[in-house]
Amino acid sequence: MKRNKKIVLVAHCLLNSNSKVEGLAQYEGALKEAVNLIVDSGVGIVQLPCPELSSYGIKRWGHVKEQFDTPYFREHCREIFGPYLKQIKDYLAADYEIVALIGIDGSPSCGVNKTCSGNWGGEFLNSSDLKKKIDTLSFSKEPGVFIEEIIKILKQEKIKIPIMAIDEENPQNIKDKIEEIL
Repeated sequence: MKRNKKIVLVAHCLLNSNSKVEGLAQYEGALKEAVNLIVDSGVGIVQLPCPELSSYGIKRWGHVKEQFDTPYFREHCREIFGPYLKQIKDYLAADYEIVALIGIDGSPSCGVNKTCSGNWGGEFLNSSDLKKKIDTLSFSKEPGVFIEEIIKILKQEKIKIPIMAIDEENPQNIKDKIEEIL
């Protein structure tokens, strides 16, 4: 048996940029710089679901964390993570190692160290305060909603998994981060 019994959990869009909000994809399909390093290392990959895609579909607008910070979206995040939690428990019980969960910094859902934030919402067609709303958009140094919910669940279950993020704006950082966990 040639298993190395190591697994990494990855944000959905690392393997499928087509799930991103239109205009945000910075690579054609999978983020090769990250995925190739993981594959070459022999570590298995589990692709987490995309809570934004499964809530709002492919034609959604870009959102900020404040729009997702609702009881409904948080419940959705917990529900879609449920089957993955069962897999994690099963792997751990069989002496596998979950080497990391990799999020995407800047995402309002899957950011780890930073998330998109702002006073964004409401009607923007013919809105006289659109520029003021746009000017509030920034990155805050906190996790996105999906990652926050995953952290809570793992803590409740007493499961320790290193959680890190890739910053797609920094290709060298991607290589360094992946090599760090492998």
